[in-house]
Amino acid sequence: MAFLDPVLVAELLLLGTCTGFLAGLLGVGGGMLMVPFLTMMLTHQGVETGLAVKMAIATAMTTIMFTSVSSVRAHQKRGAVRWDIVRHMAPGIVVGALVAGVGVFALIKGRALAVAFAGFVGFSAVQMLRGGKPEAARQMPGTLGSAAAGGVVGFVSGLVGAGGAFISVPFMTWCNVPIHLATGTSAALGFPIAAANTLGYVIGGWNLHTGVPGSLGFVVLPAMAVISLASVVTAPIGAKVAHGMDTRQLKRVFALLLFSLAGYMTWRAIS
Repeated sequence: MAFLDPVLVAELLLLGTCTGFLAGLLGVGGGMLMVPFLTMMLTHQGVETGLAVKMAIATAMTTIMFTSVSSVRAHQKRGAVRWDIVRHMAPGIVVGALVAGVGVFALIKGRALAVAFAGFVGFSAVQMLRGGKPEAARQMPGTLGSAAAGGVVGFVSGLVGAGGAFISVPFMTWCNVPIHLATGTSAALGFPIAAANTLGYVIGGWNLHTGVPGSLGFVVLPAMAVISLASVVTAPIGAKVAHGMDTRQLKRVFALLLFSLAGYMTWRAIS
């Protein structure tokens, strides 16, 4: 893959700029935006479609490590990260992500997963648009409950190459965590999700011969580097915009993103 091609580098920089901004604005890693474009780029370079999808997912997830750090620093400056939630969910996230990345990622058939995922994301978007208030007594579960929720987030994120905000933000708001805190906390959760899954992708694809220069397991390192370079610059800008928005506006923006993700996953399932 000719990563020194100026046109390709420019495309990757643009992709990183957009995904970094979204990471700061909504607490997402931008993986679901990166995956279709990276898949297109890899197939254009001659990589078989099935392998291209997996490498795109793995590479997108790896960039989230860098985007998450940049985004969470911006949210932390505004006191918008619930570190107690991060501590309770992180152990489950690591376990779920490793299970997904090391074994299931290489074996699972994607169609049924894509349909189920699209249904869940669409339901979450409807709930957020409805704007119904959670029950006053509802709160985040205890240590074991939060770890279990983290396991689900880490596992599903590893299969679709996303930072987990599409699950964690609706879950936290359902538990009466304000949307700005849920967004910032989701950005912090993105790092353990990405780190554990990246390790899984490298181990799971260790003996894989992709024919793509600079690949390590399923991860394409040159693409990861270029995208990360741009995303760490724009993530703080997105976080600044998020904290200047009305809560209802932010929920609408996030719901629209969820609908887009559901549509993408449906398209992948039927095609």
